[in-house]
Amino acid sequence: MRRLRASAGNSSSRLSKEVEHVVDDARGCLKNCAVVCARLSCAVNPQLERPVNTDALKRFAALEAVKHVKSGMRVGLGTGSTSKHALQAIAEMLEKGELTDITGMATSTATERQARALHIPLLPIDTDTRLALAIDGADEVDPAGNLIKGGGGAMLRERKVEEKADLFIVIVDESKLSTKLGLKFALPVEVLSASVDTEKIFLESLAAHVTRRVGNDGPFITDDGNAILDARFPHGIDDPQSIAAALEARSNVKAHGLFLRMTNILIVAGSKGVEVREVRK
Repeated sequence: MRRLRASAGNSSSRLSKEVEHVVDDARGCLKNCAVVCARLSCAVNPQLERPVNTDALKRFAALEAVKHVKSGMRVGLGTGSTSKHALQAIAEMLEKGELTDITGMATSTATERQARALHIPLLPIDTDTRLALAIDGADEVDPAGNLIKGGGGAMLRERKVEEKADLFIVIVDESKLSTKLGLKFALPVEVLSASVDTEKIFLESLAAHVTRRVGNDGPFITDDGNAILDARFPHGIDDPQSIAAALEARSNVKAHGLFLRMTNILIVAGSKGVEVREVRK
């Protein structure tokens, strides 16, 4: 009986060890599978190899946009943190000889300074010439590709440049996508400094909450010497076309941030990669 019990005990012990080995093998297999899957994911989508911050997403979008730039082109150069990456990428391609004979048109004095520092030749903004394309960011984008721009205070010059472009490429990170304009970002309106109070009252009549934009040293002043009113619509902008028309009819309003039916290509960088969308006007 003791021998039987001992034999049974030994068998049980061996079985237990065999089960442990099987479990260990299974765990190792699962771990290896996970590593392989992760590597495959990164190979298909290199952006997922490490945690991605917003600035990295902007750079991914900008790098996709500059693929459209070809030697000999005249290019509209946008303003803001995303466009800054595009300008840097163009400069690097020029330095490597991957691009030649590129001429830019800047949408702000800040972009002009950056372009000159990178040795990119510039055309004056009032030059009566067409541009092959323009690359710029946006503060908010609706499903139809309509934009709110002007977070950097340059929408007057941005519009002048981008209306000259045969192809307007908009680059954003996924946080800028919105179901309706005005839900995420206030509408910037550039007005004559002397008419701030008058235009504030007008915007409030459109059911907007209005504040005058301030900078580091007091009221914000644009490159053209104007003030900016930021109009926030609590429920978004239901009819952007009507708001744009109403603003354009006022002589004291020099620019607004509604860029409607202008986008040709929208490039969106997100946690799952870069998406390129052709926008139908």
